[in-house]
Amino acid sequence: SWWGTLQLLVGVPLEMVHGALRISFIYLTGALAGSLAASVADMTAPAVGPSGGVYALISAHLANVVMNWSGMRCQFKLFRMGVALICMSLEFGRAVWLRFRPPAHPSCAHPSFACHLGGVMVGITLGVVILRNYEQKLHEQSLWWIFVIVYLIFVSFAVLWNIFAYSLLDSRLLPPA
Repeated sequence: SWWGTLQLLVGVPLEMVHGALRISFIYLTGALAGSLAASVADMTAPAVGPSGGVYALISAHLANVVMNWSGMRCQFKLFRMGVALICMSLEFGRAVWLRFRPPAHPSCAHPSFACHLGGVMVGITLGVVILRNYEQKLHEQSLWWIFVIVYLIFVSFAVLWNIFAYSLLDSRLLPPA
């Protein structure tokens, strides 16, 4: 499948450089953040599939390439980033189209695309925080703290939203029977 291919193409090289524990953490937190983003941004649509985790891996890959740009010996860094951004953009556009096209069955909502955005946010923020930066400079240390704070604010807001918003907005995930 498309997601499995992306996971292998991006995840395996990241895992070889940074270790399975770091990459697994980014993947799982990306999936969690994708679910939280869908519950905040698109309350009536289901969160389906591994898109949050996969987008977290791809975004972490992009963050890794930018962080370690001068230390990477790969000749095709810019090409790899371009291909990753094109793939992400095409898949995100497809997800938005699938979300808003007329449903085949009126009772079934199309899956949310907000999971993709949650995964991107986690991949960038935690990619900078967790992945190894082999040539860290002083301004990158303050950027590290900014990304930690952004991630914590996002997760805290999303959890609090899920606790309180449904009762405040009188919203239900499923229509009454």
